[in-house]
Amino acid sequence: MVDNSRSRRGEDMADQELSTTAPLDAERKRLADKLRETREFLGLSQQEAATAANLTRLALSAIETGRRRIESVELQALARVYGQSVTYFLESQEADAGGQDLRFIARAAKELSHEDRSELLKFAEFLRRYKAPAEKAHGS
Repeated sequence: MVDNSRSRRGEDMADQELSTTAPLDAERKRLADKLRETREFLGLSQQEAATAANLTRLALSAIETGRRRIESVELQALARVYGQSVTYFLESQEADAGGQDLRFIARAAKELSHEDRSELLKFAEFLRRYKAPAEKAHGS
């Protein structure tokens, strides 16, 4: 007769381990995605970013796909290369959504002519004035 109790205990322990590591895995995946998206946004190749951060391209690829954990010194080096703080990569997407939008707008505006930036500012002021009365009316 086969002792199935040992097998079941092993499965239960594996299930319990998966349930406790799932949030960490999700966080690692989010960090990996944020690193890749930031590099791509900046127009850097994996080789360029890896060289600047003193990593191999294969190491960076493994980090960006979540196949390899990132060391704190590597995260610091990549944050420096990408012009961001380490906390930018560690904070949740919800916490950074507004700041990320503003950085994107600032980068895009930097490439505009002086006249176009002036128009963009006028439009932003229009939106602020236009939205403010509507938000007050709704009690926001």
